[in-house]
Amino acid sequence: MSDAPRDTNILFWSQSQRDAGFKMMDKLPLLIKSNPIEPSSIVRELPEGEPLVFDMDMDDFFAKQHLAGALILHKGNIRYERYGIGLSPQKRWTSFSVAKSLTSSLVGIALKEGYIKSLNDSVSDYIEGLKDSAYDAVTIEQLLTMTSGVKWNEDYFDPQSDVAKFNNHVANDGLPSIVSYMKKLPRAYPAGEQWQYSTGETNLIGILVGEATGQTLSHYLTEKIWKPFGMENQASWLLSPDESEISGCCIQASLRDFARYGLFVLEDGKIKGTATLPDGWFEMATSKQADIGSSGKGYGYQWWTFDDGSFTARGIFGQTIFIDPKRQLVVTLNGNWENATEAELNKQRFEFIDRVRGIIDQQD
Repeated sequence: MSDAPRDTNILFWSQSQRDAGFKMMDKLPLLIKSNPIEPSSIVRELPEGEPLVFDMDMDDFFAKQHLAGALILHKGNIRYERYGIGLSPQKRWTSFSVAKSLTSSLVGIALKEGYIKSLNDSVSDYIEGLKDSAYDAVTIEQLLTMTSGVKWNEDYFDPQSDVAKFNNHVANDGLPSIVSYMKKLPRAYPAGEQWQYSTGETNLIGILVGEATGQTLSHYLTEKIWKPFGMENQASWLLSPDESEISGCCIQASLRDFARYGLFVLEDGKIKGTATLPDGWFEMATSKQADIGSSGKGYGYQWWTFDDGSFTARGIFGQTIFIDPKRQLVVTLNGNWENATEAELNKQRFEFIDRVRGIIDQQD
């Protein structure tokens, strides 16, 4: 494939390379290895509901957002489903930071199962390689809310930023590469006082869950959510150079299974009536725990929150799982924006979601 990418630094692929690569991230083993996330033998059905009728040009919206797929579930029924850029209901697309919210759920499950004693525990109690680093003073909850106060640069356009460099770090101290990289970072603020977005810290959360449970994240996700909840298609989780899951990023799954995860959250993490997470987990995880300096918005446990009770998992280049519990609504979008972040496209994305909510309100 002439457009297939040949460099591991996704942030600097061309858009045509990303169009090809985002459908086949786990099929580029010479660049990036992955672990499988196995589907269920009993699929959670998604019945067809009454199609939504939009008062807007959806062809234009798909083109502007450069969408690979859009799927809207209302009360568990498919109200809208459409694909582009060669995607289909069975094919996978990469999630980027949408994976952060799934990683958060694995923390909750590990807490429920007793592998993690308390969110007030120090991060370095579980990741021994972080002892005597800035993370000695950081709790698991502060890691989840990105309020560690440890210095980090998440500039997607700067090749020298932490987010551009950390995954290519080669450890020479016997530690996982992400631990080796993060333990050297200095403190910028007192722990718990300042929110700052850090993909590296979600990757530490993944290491922490692995250390606590003794399992790979892909296996834990398979056994605790993917198979029991009835996910339909094979998925995968990309690995760092030292073969740990990149837990702040990079789950490959079908759009329908991303939407099913939205249902898992809407149903409070219950599977066949049995709670898989601690009581009140999603109430805490999806409500404002940290002030991000934007009116009406906040950050929970790896979820972006809104004061109206809705919340979203988001990834660069337009990936979205938006959940509105009051309306029993899940909106999932996969895309490939021209740049990793686009203020105007982000505005259009949430204007579209607001249109969907308005249509639902008119019909209910």
